[in-house]
Amino acid sequence: MTIFPGRRRAALALALSGVLALTATACGDDGSGGAGAGSEGSGKGRITFWDNNGGVRTDVWKEIIADFEKANPDIDVEYVGVASKEVQSKYDTAIQGGGLPDVGGVGAAMLAGIAAQNALEPLDERIASSALHGRLNPGMVESVKAAGGQDKLFTVPTSASNGVLYYRTDLFEAAGLEEPSTWSRFYAAADKLTQKDKNRFGYTIRGGAGSIAQALDAMYGQSGIQSFWEGDKTTVNAPENVAALEKYVGLFKKNTPAADVNNDFTKMVAQWDSGEIGMLNHNLGSYQDHVKALGTGKFRGIPNPTLDDGTRVMVSHPVDGLGLFSTSKNKAAAWKFIEFAASHASNSKWNRSAGAIPANTEAAQDPWIQEAEPTKLAAEVLFSGKATIVQLPYYLPDWNTISKADNEAAFQKVLLGTMRAKDFADKLAEQLNEAQAEWKQQRK
Repeated sequence: MTIFPGRRRAALALALSGVLALTATACGDDGSGGAGAGSEGSGKGRITFWDNNGGVRTDVWKEIIADFEKANPDIDVEYVGVASKEVQSKYDTAIQGGGLPDVGGVGAAMLAGIAAQNALEPLDERIASSALHGRLNPGMVESVKAAGGQDKLFTVPTSASNGVLYYRTDLFEAAGLEEPSTWSRFYAAADKLTQKDKNRFGYTIRGGAGSIAQALDAMYGQSGIQSFWEGDKTTVNAPENVAALEKYVGLFKKNTPAADVNNDFTKMVAQWDSGEIGMLNHNLGSYQDHVKALGTGKFRGIPNPTLDDGTRVMVSHPVDGLGLFSTSKNKAAAWKFIEFAASHASNSKWNRSAGAIPANTEAAQDPWIQEAEPTKLAAEVLFSGKATIVQLPYYLPDWNTISKADNEAAFQKVLLGTMRAKDFADKLAEQLNEAQAEWKQQRK
């Protein structure tokens, strides 16, 4: 059951006023039979964990769970993999009707909406008295705290990513092209590498699930606009952003396969890995997929392009994290699992598998990061001041709905030419401005 904006806002208003009561659910069971929903429990027994990127990260999570259960033989972890495109609606359904896990992966993009319904336990005090204290990247901690919208830490951050432009070095060399480090080089390469009669394309575009955030990256990256808000109005429909969007969607069918209109990230990545397509925009999460498919000698992953003068503007990518759900019957055991998963060894193992930037500061020093070039370059961009990061408003409870369910179909219309880029941007801006106004009103 997806909660659409009007219904979500009604629920959130109740939550914020303390009226919404969460349904008690059968989460973890400490085995005593006496623990109620929302209790610490015995610290033993069974807990349930929802992976918010099920299928993609299942194998590494099962390794971490096996390690945890070996170190904690009196705790059993039930793993539930949830596809990333379904996790928002699954959490919404469980909040309204029961069945939340003890622990779940919660990205910053959906954090505010879940936290506003009192579904997540604030973790500030637990972290302060744990082995994680002082070992979490301060920037990621602040990002998660801001995303929750209540100046509390509702997840333990585990990883960060950013936009990456992957390109086929073998195809670029054969065509005599320079690295697509600027937007002008990017568009020139997309044209030169396209040979439709040979089923070769310069680029693959994300037209399906997850398309909006990637389009925003292309818009702000080209326009050079450095803030998402100007006062209380979004800059998303500024003329420079509309022009950038028009140029970006102009790649569709001209330099991309027509089937790209339905691309989610798995289809897009699989297509790039198996075909003769020159470039792909995604994030660090697909790096290992490319290594498995192509080896390390046929591609590179570099930060998203700069303007011709070297200015680099990128939109923020949500920091991923682990949340402890308020309805858990065994918070003590659930917290042990979170601590273990965010510890040096486990956090390094997970992020190495994903090619992402670890939140654990000890894990971030591990040698593999220097060996994984896209991760190394991304970390330099994020933490060395070489880019302006436009912070997306993850703190808005409606953000995830607006940026996904409400506008992905409209973006497909823009690709297909049945909606103008300006109309799309204006509609998106109207929804964002309304959500911002409601958020500010609720905080008074």
